[in-house]
Amino acid sequence: MHWLISGTASGLGRAVADAALARGDSVTGIMRKADVAAAFEASAPGRALAIVADVSDRAAMFAGVARAEDAQGAIDILVNNAGNVLESYVEEADPDAVRALFEVNLHGPLNLIQAVLPAMRARRRGRILNISSGGGIVGVPWVGLYSASKFALEGMSEALAAEVQALGIAVTIVEPGAFRTSLLLRDHPNAPPGIADYEAGIGKMRARIHGSGGKEPGDPAKFAQAMLTLADAADPPVRIALGDDAIAMALGKADAIRRDVEAWRALGSGLAHDPD
Repeated sequence: MHWLISGTASGLGRAVADAALARGDSVTGIMRKADVAAAFEASAPGRALAIVADVSDRAAMFAGVARAEDAQGAIDILVNNAGNVLESYVEEADPDAVRALFEVNLHGPLNLIQAVLPAMRARRRGRILNISSGGGIVGVPWVGLYSASKFALEGMSEALAAEVQALGIAVTIVEPGAFRTSLLLRDHPNAPPGIADYEAGIGKMRARIHGSGGKEPGDPAKFAQAMLTLADAADPPVRIALGDDAIAMALGKADAIRRDVEAWRALGSGLAHDPD
């Protein structure tokens, strides 16, 4: 199989790419650094192809998909993994930083989806795996705009899954828990907190996020093996939580939604027009 994976320089994207290459598949990886790209191609000559570009560059993504198909054949599996984080309380978030975040976390996947779908539709087969986050399950204070971008990705993915199901294409939202990658160790766009009210209320959440980098419970190699199984599944789900923490978050969110809807059913129901 031929995989196209964004964000393959490190972390979960690289773990999935390495696992796919190890079992003999071909992988086209999208990354932003030329030296990392050279090392990636050297890891499996002839089966590992690197595209050096940013996923927010629409023209580069379409050109990269065309190059991948010319070099390694039809793309069987697209994994939209590249993403970024914006650290800021919602009230203090810089609008330009928010737009840049959505360019990567939402428009980046959209660029690749639109680039691969024509050929997948023509073949009547293909898999699209969109990597969300625990922050796509619940809105997380201090990284609320990151959650917003992942909520947007999930909404788009649900709609896309319904649109392409009859065409032989499966779309799955993958919600990873906390896996031990460099995500929380590297620098992110951030707005130093300036409103004392938020620090007094939920400042501990910000400290917890910063302190968890390098200590996450999840093993990226095990995540990668789960992704291979998911890619091979005959009837893949529209959504899957990977990691016990993500499973607990997803089930807790479902229970919380049900509790709120049921508790306020009397106010929310019976709002149709009265019969004439």
